[in-house]
Amino acid sequence: MALTKPKQEMTDARLAEITLPEGGRWAREAREAALGRLRAMGLPHGRDEYWRFTRPDSLNEATPRPAAVFDAGETEIFSERETIHVTFVDGVFAPEESDTLEGTGLEIVRLAEAMASDIHWAKDVYGKLETRGHDPVDRPFAALNSATATDGVVIRVTGKADRPLRISYQHRNETSDAVLHNLVWLEPGAELTLLENGPAAARFNHVMEVEVADGATFHHVRAQGRDHERRCISHLYARLGEGSTFKSFTLTANGALTRNEAVLWLEGEGGTAHIAGASMGDGGGFHDDDTIFVTHDAEGCESRQVFKKVLRNGATGVFQGKILVKPGAQKTDGYQISQSLLLDGDSQFLAKPELEIYADDVACSHGSTSGAIDETALYYLRSRGIAKEEATDLLTLSFVAEALEEIEDESIAEEIRTRLEGWLARRRG
Repeated sequence: MALTKPKQEMTDARLAEITLPEGGRWAREAREAALGRLRAMGLPHGRDEYWRFTRPDSLNEATPRPAAVFDAGETEIFSERETIHVTFVDGVFAPEESDTLEGTGLEIVRLAEAMASDIHWAKDVYGKLETRGHDPVDRPFAALNSATATDGVVIRVTGKADRPLRISYQHRNETSDAVLHNLVWLEPGAELTLLENGPAAARFNHVMEVEVADGATFHHVRAQGRDHERRCISHLYARLGEGSTFKSFTLTANGALTRNEAVLWLEGEGGTAHIAGASMGDGGGFHDDDTIFVTHDAEGCESRQVFKKVLRNGATGVFQGKILVKPGAQKTDGYQISQSLLLDGDSQFLAKPELEIYADDVACSHGSTSGAIDETALYYLRSRGIAKEEATDLLTLSFVAEALEEIEDESIAEEIRTRLEGWLARRRG
């Protein structure tokens, strides 16, 4: 189908400013194919079905809008853990702030290094899930990423990693425009915990493709936030094999625009895929969008989508989630819940939950609610001498607890809870 004239003009204007990064033969071919996909689908327009709740204008622009660097006066989250640490500053690898890229049970190289080589295993992974993820919904910013990503990390997990891998995305330039692409390949029975944190840039386009082989386990926790004016579009793709486990949690606080997309395929019997998130928005400049698509294509698999959003002072939260159960995917257990806590009458929560089921022996459910603080619970806490603001914060933390429970490591969940307490306390003044 030909693009509409406005969409064609917008896409042409953006692509006119793009020069594909250099690399080996396979990298050039992969980038050119991604650019071809982008030209065919065009950049998103506000009238596109999956963009009607979120305006893509600032992501489409050739030049990012400035974003001031914000300092909350806190130590970096996850920084006190024993990890393999990798740092990118405004989208550029910072070796002086990173550990040696090696660890027991895994191999790590920079994407730029892998793509400069004529032969590398990344050839069999790069852009493959991104390409597949455009069916049935176009995801043009993911194609843009595969065409133009300047760096990232390429991770091959061969056993149980002895330490988590922590990737920090630092933002220090008010006009930075970062495009990073990560690859994770877990071999059968392998296990990895990946921690990500930081605002990354004034505008950040991020893709991560994850192959989880039979019996492998992948735990992913990321914290996006701090900088109030930052803009981010992220894509998480994962394909799961038999008996494998994938769990991902995202904390989003602050930011002018955050759109997190996730596309998961359960293709091996007995696979488990959990994806969750908690969002904290304060002010009319905050807009957070989680768009999730989970496909069950094997028997006896389980999926959970758990998203909680706390919004006030005109903040906006969006959830678009779908569970697709294909024919033959019997014994599917699919669960989806999206809820918002509106702390005033100016904020809004927009939700589009979906189920599409072609098997008859399944247990699938979805729900979406939006409401205010429970006045009875608030009165109970205040009657016991707790100030209204503090009582509101306690009820807020209770509200997001279900999402935090999706984090496998209790100590990581507690660290995130502590950060949420600090975020609430700062706004209490």
